[in-house]
Amino acid sequence: MYDQELLQKIISETVAPDAGRVDHEGAFPRAGIDALAAAGVLALTVPTEFGGGGFGMAAAADVVRQVSAACGSTAMVVAMHFSATAVLAATGRNDVLREIGRGQHLTSLAFSETGSRSHFWAPVSTARVDGEDVVLDARKSWVTAAHEADSYVWSSRPLQADEQMTLWLVRTGSEGLGYPGQFDGLGLRGNDSCPVTADGVRVTPADMLGADGAGMDIALAAVLPSFLVLNASASVGLMQSVTRQTVAHLVGTRLEHLDQTLAQQLPARVTLATMQIQTDRTRTLVEDALVALESGREDAPLLVLEVKAAADDSAALVADLAMAACGGAAFRKELGIERRFRDSRAARVMAPTTDALLDFVGRALTGLPLMDA
Repeated sequence: MYDQELLQKIISETVAPDAGRVDHEGAFPRAGIDALAAAGVLALTVPTEFGGGGFGMAAAADVVRQVSAACGSTAMVVAMHFSATAVLAATGRNDVLREIGRGQHLTSLAFSETGSRSHFWAPVSTARVDGEDVVLDARKSWVTAAHEADSYVWSSRPLQADEQMTLWLVRTGSEGLGYPGQFDGLGLRGNDSCPVTADGVRVTPADMLGADGAGMDIALAAVLPSFLVLNASASVGLMQSVTRQTVAHLVGTRLEHLDQTLAQQLPARVTLATMQIQTDRTRTLVEDALVALESGREDAPLLVLEVKAAADDSAALVADLAMAACGGAAFRKELGIERRFRDSRAARVMAPTTDALLDFVGRALTGLPLMDA
């Protein structure tokens, strides 16, 4: 197993102490990301021959869960990096894998677009051949770590194939990339999730990830399982953290006129028990989905579709309950619950959204195509 003691050291000494500032300033968690990269955590899923850890999705999910308990913004950057790395590994982009293995490369996904919104499976951005190059034009709406990543796994319409999507490796700093805004959101304020535009960005045919038109198959096989499971794992980490914080507040706060702690009040204990049950239930679902994926169980695709939708709602519910159980104290910044409350709202609107996932599950159960063309 990877070095859990080192991971906890990074979280406790770097990620957690910086979480409040990252949220308050909307600052990218550079110190935490750099520490995780230097320790080999960002290379956890890179094959060993390229300097990585050679671990699978279960290890990545465990990292995201633990990081999320301290800082949701850092966890989301790591989750997107692992999801994009899965594509690089699946398509043999070995040069970038080596950079990640050396702790020198942060990657991310660039799928969602202004023209198709959260329907990531329907890119409207274009790719065309111009001499020996390929020219990309796009209006990407949300790219995590937009200003800070070293590359994006980028979707476009195919060059020639009669399919939905082709994937590319786009290095940040490429001429023609634009960043028309800064992220100033309700939650996950440090994840630098910003629009990115491409106006005549030139890449080479070798930067195509997989075959022309094969992007959807790659996305369904590599991106979707990683993103959904890791996003759900981040929600579990949030729920675990906010539940622990609620326990500490209830045990440590006294009603002097009754000479009792808040934990001695029945309504508070009932609320806390509901939070713990929701947290344990969601973690069990995520762990079962991971086992199903690793063992090739028949129900694995359905469970993967379920986990993010279930975790989205559970995280929001647990955060709501924490705010109620801790009362006015939860509204203050120093307790950290209101930050988790705001962070818990983000997962529902990340593509595929909760509503889209529920539709996917319904389609899978009834034998309909997962997505409309």
